[in-house]
Amino acid sequence: MKIKNRQDLLVMLTVGVVALYVGVNFILTPLGGWWSSRQAEIKTLRDQVKNGNGLLARESVIRSNWDNKRNNALPANTSLAEQQLLKSFTSWSEDSGAQLTSITPQWKNDSTNYMTLGCRVEASGSLGTLSRFLYDVERGPVALRLDTVELDSHDNLGQQLTLGLEVNGLALLQQPEKK
Repeated sequence: MKIKNRQDLLVMLTVGVVALYVGVNFILTPLGGWWSSRQAEIKTLRDQVKNGNGLLARESVIRSNWDNKRNNALPANTSLAEQQLLKSFTSWSEDSGAQLTSITPQWKNDSTNYMTLGCRVEASGSLGTLSRFLYDVERGPVALRLDTVELDSHDNLGQQLTLGLEVNGLALLQQPEKK
């Protein structure tokens, strides 16, 4: 009788260990993974909602910046855009006293919605005139992005400098209708 009770105890322990093994490996672990992925998804969704609310709060600023860029973009006609850019650089150089050495425009068709006019500009003058020229380029109404600015000296005293700029101008191909 004692052996029978021992066998029953061993059978019960074996069944308990198997049930525990199945429970841990086939029920708890998948549920834990599912719960963790669900928590990560909820966190991602909360972050997206937070970002969306931030965008909604800044809607007027974003729209005004976009309207400003759209209104000041270069024309889609390449020759008109080049003329406008050359005219702007000439005006800025005259206002600042810098002397334009060279302007090398090159079109890049990056997308179906816009093109960029990459331009290498070299100007010479004193530090004051070149800084004023650079300020005018940055603050001008034309939608330009400064990519590279190089400053070199031509004399030992640093009185005569050369400024090299690489700028990109935006030309929108499909102008949306204004409201």
